[in-house]
Amino acid sequence: MTTVELPGLDVAERIDRLRALFGSGEAGEAPGAGIDAHFVTRLVNIRYLTGFTGSAALLLVGPDEVLFVTDGRYKDQSADQLAAAGVEARIEISGTEQKRIVHDAAQATGYGRVGLEAHGVTWSQQRGFATEWFPSAELVPTEGLIEGLRRVKDAGEVARIRAACGIADTAFANVAGRLADRPTELEFGLELEFEMRRLGASGMSFEPIVAAGPNGAKPHARPSDRRIERGELLVLDFGCIVDGYCSDMTRTVSVGDPGPEARRMYDVVLESQKAGRDAVRQGVEASAVDKACRDVIAEAGWADAFLHGTGHGVGLEIHEDPRVSATGRGTLAAGYVVTVEPGVYLTGIGGVRIEDTLVVTPDGSDILTASPKDLVL
Repeated sequence: MTTVELPGLDVAERIDRLRALFGSGEAGEAPGAGIDAHFVTRLVNIRYLTGFTGSAALLLVGPDEVLFVTDGRYKDQSADQLAAAGVEARIEISGTEQKRIVHDAAQATGYGRVGLEAHGVTWSQQRGFATEWFPSAELVPTEGLIEGLRRVKDAGEVARIRAACGIADTAFANVAGRLADRPTELEFGLELEFEMRRLGASGMSFEPIVAAGPNGAKPHARPSDRRIERGELLVLDFGCIVDGYCSDMTRTVSVGDPGPEARRMYDVVLESQKAGRDAVRQGVEASAVDKACRDVIAEAGWADAFLHGTGHGVGLEIHEDPRVSATGRGTLAAGYVVTVEPGVYLTGIGGVRIEDTLVVTPDGSDILTASPKDLVL
């Protein structure tokens, strides 16, 4: 098992950063969401704001108070984790009275406008919240309020992503030799996953993609019982989790020479990926990074074979803001962690994708994934 000492996470100040976005936008105030409180139901956002890692919780953040509600399974865990994170909150434990607890707290404080995560609740839940949980308040849908805070990673978050990338790098190096034995896609995916776990990963960022030969033409192919043969392209997309934070990397390899057409595909994608990596720096439009990659592939005549966006943010979730695509909005800033993963996919032949995870720095970017980019093993 790989043991890495990780720096602490700066969790305690995150709720205040969220409160700073509440503003009504009235005279003398910065434009804001126009809410008095925020009701948080997405567990990943509750973890970000409080450090709580359990599977059941609700969070009501007001201007001066925080209500945290969970059930009896997490009585001690919630107290320990919020205290360790430096988060001051009133913790209520209940399996059946959560609605009443939140309702009474909102009534007592007189919140007039309560934010709800627009992407975190169903239509049915919204109706229940409006009529039963917050009957005296106006519910306001918020778009990416907490997710926007999550875009900029602090040093502790970057350290965890870097550690996850390091485990994935080491695991790949340790099992790559097995490819010469013609394992099936499923077998190799399981070996890669086991090795990442053996090295200390708490889980996988996603099910590894192991796509050999013509299967590689499907960007999100699932591992099958097809054997990995010599002289064919093999797309490997994988990542793991360290203390909640994800890694993401893709390498395309071949056991033996895959031939001139496959080599040309690889060289074009490698050049494209380098152009995208070189474009990653603060102040650059996310769409400009996508264009840097796409222009290289288009010039090679494969514009229609690049079937997806160039990248995405990585953090507590494997796909976060910002989106690095032709329609991606906003500019990159120091502390953003993004992937650059252009690809070319030719039906019946195979695919090539090369992906790194990078953190944007004040003077450029730092690549967190270190596995070599050699085509032939």
